[in-house]
Amino acid sequence: MSAEARDVVAAEIAGEQRHVDVVYAELIKAGARAELVHAEGMARGQTDRPGTGDPREEEIPLLFERDALVFAATKRRATLQDQHEGLVFGRLDLDGTAASSNGQHREVRYVGRLGVRDDDYESLVIDWRAPAAAPFYRATPVEPHGVIRRRVLRCRGEQVVGVEDDLMVADAPDDIVVVGDGALIAALARSRGERMRDIVATIQQHQDEAIRAPARGVTEITGGPGTGKTVVALHRAAYLLYADRRRFEAGGVLVVGPSAGYTAYIERVLPSLGEDSVTLRSIGDVVGGVTASRLDRMDVAAIKGSLRMRSVLTRLTRQPIPDAPTLLRCFVAGQAIRLEARQLDQARQHVMRRHHRNTSGAAAIAILGELAWRQVGGPQLDRGEFLDKFADSRDVEAFAVRWWRSVDPREALLWLADERLARSIAGADLSVAEATALSSSVREAQARGSWSVADIALLDDLAEKLGPMIEAPRAEREFYEVEELDDVAAQAVMAPRIDRREESEDDESSAYARVSRDPLTRLMSGSLTPPDEFAHALVDEAQDLSPMQWRMLARRGRWASWTVVGDNAQASWGDLAESAKAREEAFGRSVRRSFHMDTNYRNAREIFDVAAAMIREHVPDADIPNAVRETGHYPRTLTPSIEQVPDAVAAALAEVLEQVEGAVALITPQRWARVAHDAVGGVSDVDRARVVVVDPLGSKGLEYDATIVLDPDEIVAESPGGARVLYVVLTRAAHRMTVLRPQ
Repeated sequence: MSAEARDVVAAEIAGEQRHVDVVYAELIKAGARAELVHAEGMARGQTDRPGTGDPREEEIPLLFERDALVFAATKRRATLQDQHEGLVFGRLDLDGTAASSNGQHREVRYVGRLGVRDDDYESLVIDWRAPAAAPFYRATPVEPHGVIRRRVLRCRGEQVVGVEDDLMVADAPDDIVVVGDGALIAALARSRGERMRDIVATIQQHQDEAIRAPARGVTEITGGPGTGKTVVALHRAAYLLYADRRRFEAGGVLVVGPSAGYTAYIERVLPSLGEDSVTLRSIGDVVGGVTASRLDRMDVAAIKGSLRMRSVLTRLTRQPIPDAPTLLRCFVAGQAIRLEARQLDQARQHVMRRHHRNTSGAAAIAILGELAWRQVGGPQLDRGEFLDKFADSRDVEAFAVRWWRSVDPREALLWLADERLARSIAGADLSVAEATALSSSVREAQARGSWSVADIALLDDLAEKLGPMIEAPRAEREFYEVEELDDVAAQAVMAPRIDRREESEDDESSAYARVSRDPLTRLMSGSLTPPDEFAHALVDEAQDLSPMQWRMLARRGRWASWTVVGDNAQASWGDLAESAKAREEAFGRSVRRSFHMDTNYRNAREIFDVAAAMIREHVPDADIPNAVRETGHYPRTLTPSIEQVPDAVAAALAEVLEQVEGAVALITPQRWARVAHDAVGGVSDVDRARVVVVDPLGSKGLEYDATIVLDPDEIVAESPGGARVLYVVLTRAAHRMTVLRPQ
């Protein structure tokens, strides 16, 4: 760049800096106003009876006003703080026709992460979600929407460090300066990091149409790797909350991603778009009270995810509790009652045909009463009186506590650890081998003390079939029991501790450690919560969801609108037809609309060509996008021997760390995970901070400056989606990719 060109760019940056300075000055004033509102709120609702009881009736409205003011002020302060960095990112220069009715004046609009006005209520920055900001994303040279120049501002904190312009007309007016090669190309060339903040400034027209589509029904966003599907979906969530806040903030927006690593990556994005009122979950965290990140083997995951499990789980919930009594003996109204196992089974099956187990205790006792009446009833007894006495019998109550207690869904799933039970309830839905594999996986969960991701949907289905847990009422202690407990407590306090090990065993932390070491306790800790229902559900990597996982999401989106993002060519779930059936059941009769993204903005063409050639061999009808960027750097393929793999990985990592400035990933199958971690341990602390080791499925939805792919054949062999998962792996790199194929 010549000195003259540098001076022009510096002058443009200085001009934008003056406006940005005004905006931040106004932001300081807005923060001060928020502080005043907060102080005013705290001053209201003061009571002259602090700590003495409830406020007077006349004080209640003031307390309500206080809470409302403090809440609003606190939220405003948080918004101003979250959006402080990079607040202003765009500028529009519009022609006179678009700006005013007389066409005399050209209008300048600045676009940012939230709206800012001056003391005269004149707009300094327009919120990117507002209708007035739409031309920033919709304008093209073919359809300029009145825009002459679109400018993207790159900021570091409050400082403008660069500008990139896109000209929307054939010839720029004399007073319009055009700087750079275009905002999109400049953004694509920059390094990947932990944040996606600047993407909001480079949304393209076809992406913006999907973002601002009507909220009602189901909006499906499809496209190959790197087409910005996730970016569009997240911006859509932020836009919906802005456009209809009352509905979506009150009803809630659920965002579901494929993994914990993915959610950790994008959880920073929505606040940068002006939203923090979103529930973000990985597919293993959807059910409240339980979490999972462990993956089953391919064959086991296929069993657990299939719709065949619905019938298997229904039969499971109708099984007797393993330790339940098989004989009821009692006296009622002077009559000896004896109900054998066959009669108890008959009663259980009758109740379960009409009721959920956990809410049918009274119905179960009523059926037992009828069976008892058939056994002893006669002219000498009044039927109604007998049934009442039966229901009130302490012996019957004690029996029912063990025979028909509430069952936790996790407990029910653990019953399948009994291989004989698993085989007996498999029916025609599972083969003997499948039932055996299912039982083995439950025993693995018992041994590890952790559920698998596929287990979570089964637990949710069991929770619906069993009904809510009903806690048995605690019997009140008699006064003499309380006195005995007091005596024991007093002795415990006075007892000397003579052994340091004994003391540590009584520590709260030690107790927690003992509990956390017990696998069964870890599996059963806490309690499952009923499904929350949301006003909008956003599902990313939808092609990976099993039918049972779709049923799990459907329970949380019964009345929701949906945004669904996916690409079948990247699917890790094998039976796409069965999954599509469950997905359609989840959506019901909602109106459908679809948006297709066909431009790959992530991968350099040299990288994507390798991935595209591979997937075409296995999925001929794959949706192949057009990669728009070329770097001249072709992927490298190395073929070390098995013994040379550790050294080859270390050398490849050192090389790419020299080549790129941003994030680097070693994507590895389980076989080489230890080697990959050792390689990362051998680099400097500075470089180590930008390197991550990730498994193939864990890389979904993420992107890096460079990737090192270890053993593609092993990735295909161990992944549930085979070549489709390898396709994902080969499309994570933006600039450089090295592939190691051990020989």
